[in-house]
Amino acid sequence: MTTTEALIAAADAHSAHNYHPLPVVIATAEGAWMTDVEGRRYLDFLAGYSALNFGHGHPRLVAAAKAQLERVTLTSRAFHHDRFAAFCTQLAELCGKEMVLPMNTGVEAVETAVKTARKWGYRVKGVPAEMAKVVVAAGNFHGRTTTVISFSTDPEARADFGPYTPGFEIVPYGDLTAMRAAVTENTVAVLLEPIQGESGVVVPPAGYLAGVRELTRQRGVLFVADEIQSGLGRTGRTFACEHEGVVPDVYVLGKALGGGVLPVSAVVADAEVLGVFRPGEHGSTFGGNPLACAVALEVIAMLRTGEFQERAAELGELLHRRLAEMTGSGRVTAVRGRGLWAGVDVDPAVGSGRAVAERLMERGVLVKDAHGATVRVAPPLVVEEEDLEWGVEQLWEVLSA
Repeated sequence: MTTTEALIAAADAHSAHNYHPLPVVIATAEGAWMTDVEGRRYLDFLAGYSALNFGHGHPRLVAAAKAQLERVTLTSRAFHHDRFAAFCTQLAELCGKEMVLPMNTGVEAVETAVKTARKWGYRVKGVPAEMAKVVVAAGNFHGRTTTVISFSTDPEARADFGPYTPGFEIVPYGDLTAMRAAVTENTVAVLLEPIQGESGVVVPPAGYLAGVRELTRQRGVLFVADEIQSGLGRTGRTFACEHEGVVPDVYVLGKALGGGVLPVSAVVADAEVLGVFRPGEHGSTFGGNPLACAVALEVIAMLRTGEFQERAAELGELLHRRLAEMTGSGRVTAVRGRGLWAGVDVDPAVGSGRAVAERLMERGVLVKDAHGATVRVAPPLVVEEEDLEWGVEQLWEVLSA
């Protein structure tokens, strides 16, 4: 038995099988490349679902983490610490908002946004008690907590986990008519991904986000944008909403905010919205901890230059041009996405998304399938142009075999 086989067997024996990873065991990583326990290198074409926008072990982020590790890592919010004010101030400025509520994981931030919208609805909008509704889109992925799966349309995420949390209305993604019909006087928020990641990098029709923004403004409803995967540079802008000139009421952020070093998430909004909270009503022991704030501050500084957004836009043009060339081949039925993010629908005759991912792994490229016949391509924003070209070429070779 190889080292890889032994480690996978041990993991299978002693861990819950809530994931089905590719049969590769990573030992080290740098930039856009990872190395397994056998010494084989792989080009990372997933980037931790956008958590690794800045690549593996970015020197600035590692340095920020090391420096903070030597000072203080955790105080809990029972006390102030000297990185918290700067983190909240600078993240609010990056988003053009006034206040920040920090958490850890993306789904914690989504849960926080739902609680925020409900409390705002009762305290500010005047919705009758227990009557608040949140409108969401079919095909969404906002996490897997009990409340969040209650408004999922993915059977795998929902089955055997009921009873489900009430208070959500699901409408088709991209359908403004359905959205208008769903919004009532008791609606407190519309919660959307500007681009749906887990559904296969689904970009809404042109004008949809702007239409939702106008609708929510007219009806006195919060527009909550889940930019956990799409935000912080991935699509060639700081936020994917910017592609339609839209500014939501609430940003939900995570993944890349922690720089691939540790989990950091946040809800960002103006004081009218986040100001509804009082001490003891919501919190997290690790939320906004010194180590998280130190790393996230460096992430914010890196994004302020626009360098990574510009790189994602430029390399994204190359990526989508190369992928578009495959659509006339009979092997790829559609390509969607923005920036360094694409969903590639493979003709079922070629194989499932999982089968394509396994064959790519054998060629030294790591991707993840989504919903059957879709392969997601999302390399770190630091990927070199020639490596990106090589990775796309490997995909073409796999599809052509």
